[in-house]
Order: sequence, then structure tokens, then C-alpha cells
Amino acid sequence: MTATALSASAQTKIDATLKADQPGAEISRYIYGQFSEHLGAGVYEGVWVGKDSPIPNTRGIRNDVVGALKAIKVPVIRWPGGCFADEYHWRDGIGDPAKRPSRKNNWWGGTPESNQFGTHEFFDFVEQVGTDAYLSVNVGSSNPTEMREWIEYLTSPGDDTLAQERRANGRKDPFKVPFIGIGNESWGCGGNMTPEYYANELRRFEAFYHKGKDNSGARVASGANAFDTNWTDVVMKNAVRNMDAISLHYYTLPTANWSKKGPALNFDEAQWNSTFYQTYRMDDLLQKHIAVMDKHDPKKRVGLYVDEWGTWYDVEAGTNPGHLYQQNTLRDGIVAAVNFNIFHHYTDRVKMTNIAQTVNVLQAMILTDKEKMALTPTYYAFKMYVPFQDSTAIPLDVTAPTLIGGKDKDGKDQTFPAFNVSAAKAKDGKIYIGIANMNAKEGYVLNINLGTLKAKSVSGDVLTADKLDAHNVPGQKEVITPVAFKGGKIKGSVLELTIPAKSVVVVKLD
Repeated sequence: MTATALSASAQTKIDATLKADQPGAEISRYIYGQFSEHLGAGVYEGVWVGKDSPIPNTRGIRNDVVGALKAIKVPVIRWPGGCFADEYHWRDGIGDPAKRPSRKNNWWGGTPESNQFGTHEFFDFVEQVGTDAYLSVNVGSSNPTEMREWIEYLTSPGDDTLAQERRANGRKDPFKVPFIGIGNESWGCGGNMTPEYYANELRRFEAFYHKGKDNSGARVASGANAFDTNWTDVVMKNAVRNMDAISLHYYTLPTANWSKKGPALNFDEAQWNSTFYQTYRMDDLLQKHIAVMDKHDPKKRVGLYVDEWGTWYDVEAGTNPGHLYQQNTLRDGIVAAVNFNIFHHYTDRVKMTNIAQTVNVLQAMILTDKEKMALTPTYYAFKMYVPFQDSTAIPLDVTAPTLIGGKDKDGKDQTFPAFNVSAAKAKDGKIYIGIANMNAKEGYVLNINLGTLKAKSVSGDVLTADKLDAHNVPGQKEVITPVAFKGGKIKGSVLELTIPAKSVVVVKLD
């Protein structure tokens, strides 16, 4: 069944209620985090071009990429991986660049890792962007001593040898390191560990973490793969005192088949719907892991960090399969907004998320081709949702029609809502509402009862296009970008929003 068969008209009217007098939890800005791994052209070319490059740069880091990321107020960047993190030895990436070793990147295409982009270059990058650093330390192929020495090199203000070495390498003051992941995907590429074994490793590494005045970084445990709640249960049961947060990874595959995930371009409506069914499972996923966390941490001290999420398709033809390069379309922009709206409903526990990845890899914000750059629909979804950073969630009650994403193994329909929404009071004092319409063919009129809220006008932006796979190409005129939203009206105490098919809409109430 297609989306067309599920609604009576292209202008189905839906009633909703905004409860501005019932504020909820803060929506942390860290919900809008990024992830940059040493993978394909994600770092080399995407961020780092070298100081002698003709591409405009500051100390080797692309000016255009930095400018674009500043414009979406990126709050945090996770680095250096990913799977790469558990083969990374931080000393390879410090000191004289000419003397740094070249390594083989075993996880991602076997390509050479020059180590020209290391610790100091990463922190230069985050400081240029104006964001925070989230480091992943090597647990799978390293030891607590290497972790401890890296942390001391980064954070020590004293006269110890590691602090002096940092200064000799050009950094007088300690680096700010607010988040440190202790391992990555320890159930898989990070060591093929059982949850019991990893919990013991976490406790062992954390014993030498020395959290305190100099090192105040949150301790992030390596969390589960998708719906593996047993991992969360075992690790928290055995090591909840040794963490400040635990991670969770979930990727959206249209087919749910890792050997043939589906194309990023030239897909049909059935693949569109299956993508949204799969991405909307994030809601159920969070509920399940939060229930487990609540059992071991009822006061919600430990944050849940969804530090890898996003779409994962088959790579573009002619590219290295290990570099995970995929185009980014309207579908991806809506996927991003759908997930934002889901995260907003669980921010009493979900304190950070990091989309995979920032540049040239998977669901990227930015695609580059030598000196050329394109901003993707996902980038524009992030930009539209900037006002939600550090806002206060407000309940918005609405029931959407359902669509069908395919059949499960028992032949039952896989249903998901046609759209989802979230609302918040931003730091500017205004109310913002975000809507992600997943219906490929039909729009909706939302009649939102504003209750006690008095509003005089509505304005905002909409991201949509005629083609399902509308996308931008580096060096070419943009095909898809947000435009002013003209479909809002205020009639007394009711806000009427005419939401087009396949769109993201964010409005502000004055």
C-alpha cells in the first residue's frame, strides 16, 4: 500500500494542542552533535587540506567547512572514531608532522593514515568552529596507561613531563576536554567483547581515569548496538558507578540488510517509506534502553548518548566501498528532523547525539570535491533546528495518520506516523515548532490550539522539493535549500499550519 491510499485528501486536517503552560525538560544543545572519524575523505580533504593547499585554510583546516559548521552552531564533535579509535595511538599524531608515522587504516579501505591530523590539529579545528571536543580513547588495542597519559598530556596545568611536552608542541594552556568515550563499539570492532568483559574493562580503565579538577571530562561507556538492551543492562548493572553516560548506536538502512542497504539516489516511494519506518524505530529503541537505564539509575544521573546515528546506504558507484561516500537528499533532511523531534521527547535521559558523519561520510552535513563544497539537505535541517538548542521542551499533543513501510517477517504491515512534531521555548523567549512530514505525496493542515499562549504572528522556513532525491552537488547551483514558509496563520487561539508533502517546517511564534 502506498502513502496515497492512507489519507482522504492532500489537505487532511489534523487537530493538535500546545501546552505552553506545562514546560518539560531542557533540550540540550548537545543533541545536535557531530561525529568525524578518520574514514575516507571525512578528515583528509573534508577538514584537513594542509597548510600549503591552494584551498583557503587556516593552519591546514578548510575555511569553508569551518564557516559552514559555525553557522549551524555545532555544539560538539566526536573524534577520532568510530572503529578507527580502537586502533589509534595518540602519540602517532603529535610532534613534528614530518616525523609522524604512516599507518594502514585497516577498518576503512586500507588507505594510508598519514597522522597529519592529530591531537593539536583536532583541537585547533574545534576551537575554530567554536565547539566542544568529545574524544574516543583506545580500549580495544591499548591499555589504561596510554589513556591516562593522553588525558594528562591534554589537561595537565602543571610542570610534569607530559604537560611540558604539550607546551613544546605548541600548546601552552591545557585543552578543554568535556567528554571522553572509554572505548567504541566494544561488542564489535572495538574488541568483540561480551558485556560482562567490557564492564570489567570499563572499571579497570576508569580506575586510572583520575577524574577531578584537571580532568573533568564526562566518562562515556561504550554502549549497545541498536536493540541489544542486554548490553545496556549488564554494563550498567556492573559498572554504573564508573560512568557518567553510556552510548547507543543505531543506523537507518532502508532494507535493514547490511549486504544490500539500498541506494542514496534514484530510489522509489517504497524505499522512501521503508527508510522512514526504519528511522522511526529510534523512538521504540530509546524507550527500551531508557527503561533498562531507569532500573539501574532511577535518578537519571547517567546520560544516554546516541553518539552514532543516521542513514547508511550503498556507496556511490565508482567510489571506494570502504570510504562510505553517499549522496544526501531531501529524504535525509527529513530523516534528520524526524530524529530531532524524537530526541526532544526524551531529553531527561538523552543528553547528546552525534550524527554520522560531518563531512563526506554517510549522512554528511557537507560534501566536498577538491576546492568545491556543497551543503546538504541534512545540513539545512540542522540549521533550521538551531533555535531548539538549550531550549525548554513544551508538550504538543497530536495524532498523525499512519503510513506503511513494508512487511515484517510474519507478513504484517510495518507502520509509522505520517509526520512527527516537537515544540519548545527557546532562549530568545519565542516558541518554536518543528514538523517533519514523511508522507511523500500528501500534505496536512495542522490546527494547533495554543491554549494559554498569546501569539500575534507566525514565521519560519520550509525544506522541500519536487523530487524525492533532490540533492546538492559541489560546485553546482543548489537544488534544495530552505525557503520562507508562507503556510502559517493565527486565527484567535488556533495556529493553522499548511504543511506540504515531504517536507521539514520550523516556525516561530511572536
